[in-house]
Amino acid sequence: METEEGVRLRKPAPIKTKRAKEQEEGRRDGGVAGVDIRNCNKEMMNVEEEPLSPAARLFHEPNFNLHIVAIMGGKTRIYPDVFKANLPHTLLRHPRFSSLLVVDEKNGGKMKWVRTEVDLDKHIIIPDLDPNTESPDQFVEDYIYNLSKTTIDKSKPLWDLHLLNLKTSEAEGTGIFRVHHSLGDGTSLMSLLLACTRQISNPEALPTIPVNKKKDDDKRVFNRGFWWCIFGAWWVLKLFWNTFVDVFMFMLTALCLEDTKTPLKGPPGSEFNPRRFVYQTLSLDDMKLIKNAMNLTINDVALGVTQAGLSRYLNRRYGDDENKDSGAEKKNNLPEKIRLRSTLLINIRPAAGIQALADMMEKNTEAKWGNWIGYVLLPFTIALRDDPLDYIREAKTTIDRKKHSLEAIYTFSIAELVLKLFGIKRASALSHRVISHTTMCFSNLVGPLEEIGFYGHPMAFLAPSSYGQPHALMINFQSYINKMTIVLSVDEETIPDPHLLCDDIVQSLNLVKEAVVARGLVK
Repeated sequence: METEEGVRLRKPAPIKTKRAKEQEEGRRDGGVAGVDIRNCNKEMMNVEEEPLSPAARLFHEPNFNLHIVAIMGGKTRIYPDVFKANLPHTLLRHPRFSSLLVVDEKNGGKMKWVRTEVDLDKHIIIPDLDPNTESPDQFVEDYIYNLSKTTIDKSKPLWDLHLLNLKTSEAEGTGIFRVHHSLGDGTSLMSLLLACTRQISNPEALPTIPVNKKKDDDKRVFNRGFWWCIFGAWWVLKLFWNTFVDVFMFMLTALCLEDTKTPLKGPPGSEFNPRRFVYQTLSLDDMKLIKNAMNLTINDVALGVTQAGLSRYLNRRYGDDENKDSGAEKKNNLPEKIRLRSTLLINIRPAAGIQALADMMEKNTEAKWGNWIGYVLLPFTIALRDDPLDYIREAKTTIDRKKHSLEAIYTFSIAELVLKLFGIKRASALSHRVISHTTMCFSNLVGPLEEIGFYGHPMAFLAPSSYGQPHALMINFQSYINKMTIVLSVDEETIPDPHLLCDDIVQSLNLVKEAVVARGLVK
């Protein structure tokens, strides 16, 4: 049936096996099809109790109480009844979203998930809003800021959905999906989101996402006999050396190595402060233009323009501290040898990228549901460059070096080993110490290639982030069709002007694009 403005309320489609789904849909547009949440493993769906994984337990420590926030802009008015009618057939069929967190005090305080009946009225929050609000964008921003002052009540499953029917500059209505991080990482939750949506152009089809195309360059080298041995030996030695250095720096960071105290680095206790979420949506085609012109990846471009934006922002902040005149930001006010690193969260599943949800729910599969993330400590070069393209080249060099390392796997293994040997408190202290000794957190998630609808509501943008982390700054890049949304989560006590920082990153992208076009590098 349909609402008065045409938002369709569909019955669940028939269940299909993974193999049948693959045969029917195949691969399209260089992407991989998602899989309906109704295909989840029935055996797992029927489990009444399940212990928390080590990573999930970690996210319930007082200094690591993380919540993921996904801000979804809609192109139409939001109809809460449509969500309430569809959620039982999709989201609530996932065990984590229909289970309580229970602490068994009689068994040493062990935590477990216990299935329960879900009262949607306690999870779907619909505030009574004045449609004539003077500044809708500011209202939505303040609403999310106030939301970050709270945690999800543990007397119910650890998620909620806030629906704001208020027209802003980018959307007719805004949905704020809040999930406790113990339910899953970004890869898991993005897979879940895709399973709950459909393509606008084809309401029965699931979204598709980009997949990386492997190059054949290395294969050609390996097929050259003698050179195979030389290249192979060098490749292995370099991998070993990079991993050794990265793990050593990780341990050194856990012990004593701390980033330079800059206007971006939060003081101890930042994880307990509320967060201001600001975001801007820009053209993904602009980033692809730079990518193709310089033979890069989108991730290289995102890191490069972030590095440039942080340099611009810090130069202004140091200039404001030392010189109040109007020309301060044009001078080089940056101190020498700034150590500024980002904690980059890496999906360590053997099957990389966004996974089909049905696969993630299978037991003993490479595509696992949950929190399967390792740390990579990524250094940013903070400096003023005459050539904007230098920021991109430096970022590519750094990320290429990090790609040829097993740092993420080893840091995950170290945290897991500490947890098994010394318990959750020591593991939490180790992770917290490493993160708090760096300056920020960075992530880049790929989204659907097509315009999608959430239960018939066309989506204008998607802006994910989180709060509760020990950093004063978190930067997320999220692609969607031909758009890229930059999302900042900041502690305003450290960064009082987050919109200015976001503008600096956007302006840096524009400068890089202009430099590429001016030099005729566009292919």
